Amino acid sequence: MAAATNRMKEMSWTTFLERKRQTDLVIIPTGACEVYGPHLPMGSDMLVAAKLAELVAGRVHAIIGPTLEVGDSSALDDFPGTITITPDSFKAYLKDVVDSLIKWGFKNFLFINGHAGNVAMVNHVSQTLRQRPELRCAQIDCWRFIKAQDQGIVESGEVAHGHAGEAGTSVLLYLYPELVDLEQAVDEVPKQKDLFPEVIKYARYGTKTESGTIGYPSLASREKGEALVQRSVDRIARFLHETWNVSYK
Repeated sequence: MAAATNRMKEMSWTTFLERKRQTDLVIIPTGACEVYGPHLPMGSDMLVAAKLAELVAGRVHAIIGPTLEVGDSSALDDFPGTITITPDSFKAYLKDVVDSLIKWGFKNFLFINGHAGNVAMVNHVSQTLRQRPELRCAQIDCWRFIKAQDQGIVESGEVAHGHAGEAGTSVLLYLYPELVDLEQAVDEVPKQKDLFPEVIKYARYGTKTESGTIGYPSLASREKGEALVQRSVDRIARFLHETWNVSYK
C-alpha cells in the first residue's frame, strides 16, 4: 500500500480525487537556485519553502501543489550556479498552475515563498485572482515571516536574518542537516554599512559580500532552527484556522 502523502505529485489520480473532496486548500511552494554561502545548498529557498509546506499541510490537511523551484535571482547572478527566471515567465507559469488547480476545484491558495525576488510576482498573480470573489489567496514570504517569530531565539542582532546567516543556517540545520557543511561557513558582514536602510536599493549582491553570506552562521544551531520553524508553522496554521476557518491540529 502506498504511503499517505499530501503532495499531489506523489498521488495517483484516484487518490487525488478522494483527497480533493476533503479540502479546497492548496499550498504552492516557490523558491530559487542561487548562492547561499559556501556552507548551504543553492536550493535553500526552495527546500525550506517545500518543507514548510509539508509541515503546514500536515497540520491543516491541505494538498501541496507543484513546487516552482527557481525564480528571479538576477541580482545574485554574479555568483556561479544562479538560475534566473524572468518575471513574465514566472508569472505566466504560476498562473497556468493556478488555473489548472482552479479547474479541479481549489478555492483557497496559500503560496509559501522562500525567495524575496518572487514576492512581487506572486502578489501580481494573487491580485488578478482577487477579481474572483470565490477565491482566496495569501502569501508567506518565508524568511521575513520567520524573522517575525524570532523573539528570544537569535543572537546576532540586525544581521541575524542576513543571507545564509544565523537564522537561515539554523533553519537548514533543523530541516536538512545532511545538506549543511558548517566547516565551510564564513562569518561576514556587509562590506559597507547601509546609512539609508529605509530606501529600496538595487545593488548587485556581489557588492555586499564575497562569500554569499551576510551574518554569523557560526552562531547557528539546530535548536534555534527548530524553534523558528515550529513557531512559524504554528502561526501559519492559526492564520488558516482563524481567518479561513480551516480545521487544524
